[in-house]
Amino acid sequence: MISVQRTVSFNLHPKPTMTDPQPPTPNTQRIAILADIHGNPIALDAVLDKIEAAGGVDAYWFLGDYAAIGFDPAGVMDRIVSLGNAVFVRGNTDRLAASLSEMDSWNAEVETDPEMLPVLVQINRSFSWTAGAMAAAGRLQWLSELPLERRFTLPDGTRVLLVHASPGMDDGVGIHPRLSDEALGELVAGAEADLIFIGHTHAPLDRQAAGVRVVNPGSIGNPVLPDAGAYYALLEAKPDGYELTLHEAKYDKVGSIAAAVSSKHPATEYIVSFLLGERVPGWAQE
Repeated sequence: MISVQRTVSFNLHPKPTMTDPQPPTPNTQRIAILADIHGNPIALDAVLDKIEAAGGVDAYWFLGDYAAIGFDPAGVMDRIVSLGNAVFVRGNTDRLAASLSEMDSWNAEVETDPEMLPVLVQINRSFSWTAGAMAAAGRLQWLSELPLERRFTLPDGTRVLLVHASPGMDDGVGIHPRLSDEALGELVAGAEADLIFIGHTHAPLDRQAAGVRVVNPGSIGNPVLPDAGAYYALLEAKPDGYELTLHEAKYDKVGSIAAAVSSKHPATEYIVSFLLGERVPGWAQE
């Protein structure tokens, strides 16, 4: 998703309640849901440490956008692929980093909107650098083979869908806090799921429409608001139901920015603007 520097203010309404993680409940399956790490291992480590301090989990579900638009994609990849019992779906930036030619449609926008040129230059620099880092680390094929969706059934029969943006899509506007109930219902209709986990917008969300619960744990690496930490969710599943909670881990943003600068990333200013929460997503400009 292309975003621009913040020129308008916005709030997340309603903003889901964040809680402190509690020790696991006996005889339950505990799963961590993580999204949009964007090459920020400092934020990722804060989340993983907080999860472990609260008793750990049985599995990790990752919702895409692991490496691009960040200062240390290889560091993130090393961490997530080493986790036990982890499953992954692809995000739009994973697909683009693995196949840079798909960015041609973005670049063509300059012909009709020349003002897009500066941001597209930064985007091209960022994705080319990420693709090179992934190739050097031997992770490019892993990115290219990520599935669009994963499906599971919880012990109580709840059908779960993991997807990055919306059912059947890893890109587009996605499911965001300003989406109407009617529009949300249309997006999830026919998804054949009772609980859908999505990322992409970076905004935490817990909504219901058309009998389907849709949850975005929020972004770990690139906050949608300047004061946001690293967001994630915990799911506790048992035969008679499930409990879902959203959480926030504070991390060293100053250290993240310093790491971005020292990385000599060719689009450092672009990366830092995300770390500072200075990018306005398209849905927030409407």
